[in-house]
Amino acid sequence: MTAAGEDGAAAEPEYDEAAIRFLGVMWGEGYLSPGGPAEVDRVLAGIDLKGKRILDFGCGAGGITLHIAKTYRPAEIVGYDVEQPVIERARAAAAAQGLSSVARFVASPPGCLPFEDDEFDAVFSKDAMIHVPDKEALFAELFRVLKPGGVFAASDWLIGHDGEPSADMKDYIVAEGLSFGMASPRRYLRAMAAAGFVDSVAESRNGWYRDVARGELMRLKGPLHAEAVAAVGEAYVEKNIRTWTAMQKVLDSGEHCPTHLRASKPAAGIRP
Repeated sequence: MTAAGEDGAAAEPEYDEAAIRFLGVMWGEGYLSPGGPAEVDRVLAGIDLKGKRILDFGCGAGGITLHIAKTYRPAEIVGYDVEQPVIERARAAAAAQGLSSVARFVASPPGCLPFEDDEFDAVFSKDAMIHVPDKEALFAELFRVLKPGGVFAASDWLIGHDGEPSADMKDYIVAEGLSFGMASPRRYLRAMAAAGFVDSVAESRNGWYRDVARGELMRLKGPLHAEAVAAVGEAYVEKNIRTWTAMQKVLDSGEHCPTHLRASKPAAGIRP
């Protein structure tokens, strides 16, 4: 998922075919963020989605959307993203798995979401909100499309403070080459509250991903190397080895802090 350009339209896709193939090798087919189904299940722990309508914001190539469709038995899950290549991949995967009647996928330019007010019982997102710089506008939109009494559950990549990023963090963001709009847990919680969310919590997952990322880098240099090169070429793999090495520094320092987020929209007639 990428941010808007100056004209409000999506820029060139950041998650192109090479990125989708490479991340599929690293994290599993259809996954553009780490942790696989187990981490998705942690984000959704304790939430009953059976028979509900769900929005997967920043769904990417659809691996997570389809996992939720199969595992949690919603009435419908809508995967939304601004990038057409990942949406096309997601639609093809849904058709191949016989899930098109439950999981549908929508693409539109960044900005206002193409959904009605109070349309979803739950809003989910996995490591996609980092690409939206305006957290306040984002949470206002997510709040708008969520039904009263609905739940918001997400994971995202945050920075641990509100100050100037360190030199190591700047180096990491450059190495990623993606439209990162990182913000602190404090800013996320304030933006959620300003939108109207209640019972908002943020739980750092830095300790978990710090160790996982170290293992990913070791596998990329070792047992996964040949498979990754076959998928995307030697230069692409070497670039990502440099990226993972830069990321490890800011994970180890705690400045890069993947975080679980949870909140709810007050039920009708209840003022926050």
